[in-house]
Amino acid sequence: MYDDLDRIIELALIEDVGEADITTEAIIPKGVKGRGIFLVKKAGIISGLYTAERVFKKVNDDLIFIPKKLDGSKVNYGDIVAEVEGDASSILTGERIALNFLQRMSGIATLANEYQQIIKHTKAKIIDTRKTVPGLRIFDKYAVKSGGCENHRFGLYDMFLIKDNHISLKGSITNAVEACKEYNRKHKKNFKIEVETTNLQQVQEALENYVDMIMLDNYRIDEMAEAVKFINNRCKVEASGNVNFSTVKAIAETGVDYISIGALTHSVKALDISLEIEIYKED
Repeated sequence: MYDDLDRIIELALIEDVGEADITTEAIIPKGVKGRGIFLVKKAGIISGLYTAERVFKKVNDDLIFIPKKLDGSKVNYGDIVAEVEGDASSILTGERIALNFLQRMSGIATLANEYQQIIKHTKAKIIDTRKTVPGLRIFDKYAVKSGGCENHRFGLYDMFLIKDNHISLKGSITNAVEACKEYNRKHKKNFKIEVETTNLQQVQEALENYVDMIMLDNYRIDEMAEAVKFINNRCKVEASGNVNFSTVKAIAETGVDYISIGALTHSVKALDISLEIEIYKED
């Protein structure tokens, strides 16, 4: 995982710095020491401090990064969440990439936490989806966890999720589930199987095939409550579709186990964080 993280950071730095940070190189002499302070401008949940540290270490391994908070911590306006010390030009070069990761990840964590707080009186957990920025999924899903929520499957390779197109192409839920079970047998795997459903008839067929999870996709609240009652804890239940701050409480109160929200990662509003840099003055 850490190799993947470093590789993505390296690509981000190549994209941003290229051959040189020409503005900093022209203005700030090498060897000038400085300190940067990460200052929160809006209340939220912090996430991405380790990622920010890795950015600066990739720019200059001699930089010293000092976290003042832990990922997952609540922060308020004016809080200092981290400091970075050392070569001032290196701090300036890493500034934007570090902030891009930290602001995005904290925005995801903050939104995830806001949803989870609304439904904390229920057993339901907010989960993410695969609707992430290509290449940034490791960061996005970590941020969801920082917000106190859970991850759905990471990719196409770690869980079966039979959707409407799979069912249509295979002819039925039964055929699709059996194909997945045969894959497990053939490859000596034990991947869990989830089926997307749109009505109670499909729910019944999925249950008859002993799946691990049933997705209730775009159900009305009354239909969802009926489906949860019908399933009666025979497998886990995920609610998906039309989830927002106005609907999430009622969805959770139907008794579902999970509520997936694509907006956590595909419609991110970055948390406002700045990096204020000062040059050390010699005595």
